[in-house]
Amino acid sequence: MKKTRLGIIGGSGLYDLEGLEDMRWIRVESPFGEASDELLFGTLEGQELVFLPRHGRGHKYSPTDINYRANIDVLKRAGVTDILSISAVGSFREDLKPGDLVIVDQYIDRTFARQKSFFGEGFVAHVSLAHPTCETLSDIVEQALKNAGVDYHRCGTYLAMEGPQFSTIAESHMYRAWGCDVIGMSNMPEAKLAREAEMCYCPVVMVTDYDSWHPAHGTVDIKEILSVLRANVDKGKQLVKAVAPLLAGMADRHPCARGCDHALDMAVMTSPEQRDPMLLAKLSAVTARLFQEEAK
Repeated sequence: MKKTRLGIIGGSGLYDLEGLEDMRWIRVESPFGEASDELLFGTLEGQELVFLPRHGRGHKYSPTDINYRANIDVLKRAGVTDILSISAVGSFREDLKPGDLVIVDQYIDRTFARQKSFFGEGFVAHVSLAHPTCETLSDIVEQALKNAGVDYHRCGTYLAMEGPQFSTIAESHMYRAWGCDVIGMSNMPEAKLAREAEMCYCPVVMVTDYDSWHPAHGTVDIKEILSVLRANVDKGKQLVKAVAPLLAGMADRHPCARGCDHALDMAVMTSPEQRDPMLLAKLSAVTARLFQEEAK
């Protein structure tokens, strides 16, 4: 039975948690290049946590410049089984107000300048993304939000845009017509790569604005966004502190009931004799479970 280790990807403010013990920053190397930052290891309420600043401490990287493959790879190498992704978004719905939290369950990916897969020429794999987030982990996160007394919305479709600029008014209206609920720049290809790495992934997003569609709120104002972000940091901390004891009490939760930790079982297409040894070496963490079972 694999022990649950929770990875948290988000802003630096989340890591200043009362009760976080055995804290240590460790640089984990990845064959896919440099991750956004070192990993902060610690224990909270008996649950092992690994924090990764998505944009690096001091917000060094734009959404396009983040090395998403390296970020997920180092978390995998650190023994992370589950990822709680916390990020900021704009809202396409009147009832999703600045300050609200949403547990996202679907995506439309409009990014175009990012490496979106660990696999490629010499080792081809196609994982299922019909349900791109882990419902089981989302259930646990929902219970944690209830326990913490934090208001939230369950389910929502996230439009992932390339950025770094915000939407035009025409784009904002188009995404609303598509049925999207929120818009952000950082969850893709993060969610896709987490699935390829066979990790449970739950995104909780914090609404900061109404994008540019709302006639009563004008265009996106970065000062207002930063103000709401600062207020949302406390909610993010409350969430982490509420999730930790729930997971700590579920030491035998894995394997994942939704199959996230076996996503590669039917995904690999390339026959063993055609697999590129150099790519296989880079995939040593991502495909470790699969090759161990093939070797039996």
